[in-house]
Amino acid sequence: MHVDWPVEDLRRYQPERDEPSDFDDFWAATLTQARERAVPARFTPHDVGLATVDVHDVTFAGQPVRGCSWCLVAPVEYIGYNGGRGLAHERLFWSAAGYAHFVMDTRGQGSDGSSVGDTGDPDLDGTPQTPGFMTRGVTDPQRYYYRRVFTDAVRAVETVREHPAVDPTRVVVAGGSQGGGITLAVAGLVDGLAAVLPDVPFLCHYRRATAITDSFPYQELVAYCRTHRDQADRVFATLRYFDGVNFAARAGAPALFSVALMDAVCPPSTVFAAYNHYAGEKEITIWPYNGHEGGAGFNLAAQRAFLAKLLDGADM
Repeated sequence: MHVDWPVEDLRRYQPERDEPSDFDDFWAATLTQARERAVPARFTPHDVGLATVDVHDVTFAGQPVRGCSWCLVAPVEYIGYNGGRGLAHERLFWSAAGYAHFVMDTRGQGSDGSSVGDTGDPDLDGTPQTPGFMTRGVTDPQRYYYRRVFTDAVRAVETVREHPAVDPTRVVVAGGSQGGGITLAVAGLVDGLAAVLPDVPFLCHYRRATAITDSFPYQELVAYCRTHRDQADRVFATLRYFDGVNFAARAGAPALFSVALMDAVCPPSTVFAAYNHYAGEKEITIWPYNGHEGGAGFNLAAQRAFLAKLLDGADM
């Protein structure tokens, strides 16, 4: 069943943003610190037996974060919750469509039985948390897990832009679910992106998400606050620095969102909260009869057509 409001109400939903006064200073200082300790990226050719693409294993940033690159410009892709970058032959769509493709591993993830990951999280917080990643360091924005992930994601774009085969003005960021939330963060933190493709984005409008869904991963936050009753305000004070709604309000690149009306993992109103605050040109693809899988292959086709029209001037 549809899990949220009617579409006409969703299109009008633009909640007041809950944003700390030092949001921009926090992220400027975070990224400056990361750039100061960064080491040169390494693109190492990686023979996996594929004849139509050139595959590289990429290590970048101050802490080693791994990415896969095959062919080389856009998009830079971020992965859904608990997934890893996987294997090169599992992600051939964008190279087959004629694009370079860089897949960022998400630190600490990729061991839940789906796509494999290769990057640890050396900056483990060490404070109490629920199983998963949502509450790792959640009472302090400086120590929160997604501060490291969003920083990695920005550095991934900067790494791709430094490659001689890449036109730095034609870099696209994309991802589904957690990857969609990371995509929105990068859209708000990086200037000059060619396009933004958040697919059923997670990590948006936390207060409402935790109030209206029983699904994980948002339930990790609920479980933590249920246990640490005295820390709920601190939790949501931290999350204000990591809300896709606040990043969307700072983004300027053309965007194609997607949302699924039967999605209980990332409820539609949380997606529309980010979409309706998105500051750049935008479109949204609505999948009325789908859950968190969204449009799947149909959505990839819609994204390809969007980029073809935007970047190459082709008819959709």
